Amino acid sequence: MSLVGENPTQSNGNLSDPGQSAGTLLPVIPASLPMPYEPLPKPRSHGTTRTTTVPLYWCRYGRESESPILVLHGGPGAHHDYLLPQFLRLAQHHELVFHDQRGGGRSRETGPGEVGWQHHVQDLSRVIEELAIRPLTLIGYSWGALLALLYTIEAHRHAGHALPQRLVLVDPAPLSRGWREAFEDEFARRQRSEAIREMREDLAASGLRERDPDAWRQRQFELGVAPYFANPAAAAGLTPFRVTARVQQSTWQSLGDYDVIADLATLHVPAFFIHGRHDPIPLESTERAAGAMRARLLVLEASGHVPYVEQPDALFSAIEQYLAEPSQNAGERDAHP
Repeated sequence: MSLVGENPTQSNGNLSDPGQSAGTLLPVIPASLPMPYEPLPKPRSHGTTRTTTVPLYWCRYGRESESPILVLHGGPGAHHDYLLPQFLRLAQHHELVFHDQRGGGRSRETGPGEVGWQHHVQDLSRVIEELAIRPLTLIGYSWGALLALLYTIEAHRHAGHALPQRLVLVDPAPLSRGWREAFEDEFARRQRSEAIREMREDLAASGLRERDPDAWRQRQFELGVAPYFANPAAAAGLTPFRVTARVQQSTWQSLGDYDVIADLATLHVPAFFIHGRHDPIPLESTERAAGAMRARLLVLEASGHVPYVEQPDALFSAIEQYLAEPSQNAGERDAHP
């Protein structure tokens, strides 16, 4: 069914307890997190928005440009930090703008009621306008890719939203309720796998919690996200993050029995889809989206859901090549070893 706006409802966000909540896309992470091994690079500039109904944190990396790129993090209810430092490879040639979406990271305020997908779309529209992201290029990762598509659907319907010139969509969140349920089943299966069970047992028997609590929290984080990776050990390369569970849950609930594929077929926006072969999110979801938009699709054969950690060279070289090309869709499918 098409996405038609239901009225959003809302509550203040809170950091979640350990475990996995039904209906979520990101694992629920303990509030006490390890710090990254290396401090994250400082942005060139940063601030908070003035035109959104709640203040949203934003930051810029790379040289000032007439055509900055807005990068949308996953979640919902997470923050941009966990895309760093890897995504900053693109800042060598482009100005990148990040913002923490409503209810996550440094944008903790949610406003009255529960946060729904419409709030995120409206926030994004105002961020684009206030920060002068023109011409508009969006790079969305995971939930951020779905948000980019939701925004583009709304921009197609309403003249008040700037229409993107092009989209880069990296391992999009499931694009229908059915694919989201398939993802949840696969993620749960991987959590019960022998490899991850052995990793948990090894950590429990290691005595690390008493010897080095920070290192123990890091390992706990890695185990929480390991099912997203083709090789669970690669989770050590992901910057720790945390999720505001109530924002995450209310946003997914606001989507209802959603399916965006039919809406994508009405769009005429150049797009480049990228998906890891071993992502627990069904590849079919992204394949159908790319087909509907007549867009290019790259399948990264050695990646799960986090190709910027698992295959950064292949990912960023492909994105750079796409950004350097004229804005057009080729309807092609590629595979990268």
